[in-house]
Amino acid sequence: MISNKKLILATVSTSTLVSSTAFAQEAAAGGSGSAAAALGAGIAIGLAVIGGGLGQGRAAAAALEGISRNPGAAPRIQTPMILGLALIESLVLFAFLIAFQLQGKV
Repeated sequence: MISNKKLILATVSTSTLVSSTAFAQEAAAGGSGSAAAALGAGIAIGLAVIGGGLGQGRAAAAALEGISRNPGAAPRIQTPMILGLALIESLVLFAFLIAFQLQGKV
């Protein structure tokens, strides 16, 4: 027997997927490129956030492991780590900017 929570989840997901076509707008003349730009913008920012988060996590983990093995080297490890994290974050923000520019083409 299906539990109440699973039934509610199935109902909401089905109504969301089915009713989305009922509210869709008419396609503009030559609108295929704009849909591709919107899809590209969504994928670009999603991949940038996932990659940036994984990269920052690995960089911080490696720096903390190095500091824990040699506490005397903490200042020499911490400064490049912060610089690396800032560069990773700047790449994510750059992808965010490109996604906004692609979204503007829609």
